[in-house]
Amino acid sequence: MAKDPSQPIVDLMTASLAGCVQILPEMQSIYFWKGEVQRDREVLILAKTMASRFTELEREVRALHSYETPEIVALPIIAGSTPYLEWLAENLQSEQQRSTNANSREAKRWHRP
Repeated sequence: MAKDPSQPIVDLMTASLAGCVQILPEMQSIYFWKGEVQRDREVLILAKTMASRFTELEREVRALHSYETPEIVALPIIAGSTPYLEWLAENLQSEQQRSTNANSREAKRWHRP
């Protein structure tokens, strides 16, 4: 059976390093590499994460990527919808953190002052 090419991306999400990953269609890239102009077909992958998870995400992408120097950049969120940013933060928590938060919410629900 052929290996699923999207599995490394799913692995990034499962490790809570990305809340969402988008794979844009193949495009032409033109760049300098070792003093020469290169032309290659590439896909662009956008991984939604937070600054606190960037170092881990970068390490994993470098380990998975075939390029010697892959393009890995972080762009700041200048503004964003509160529900989306809350969803992203929740999905970047570890399974243990999610469980702790769920238990805390459940305890508050039953606590009556």
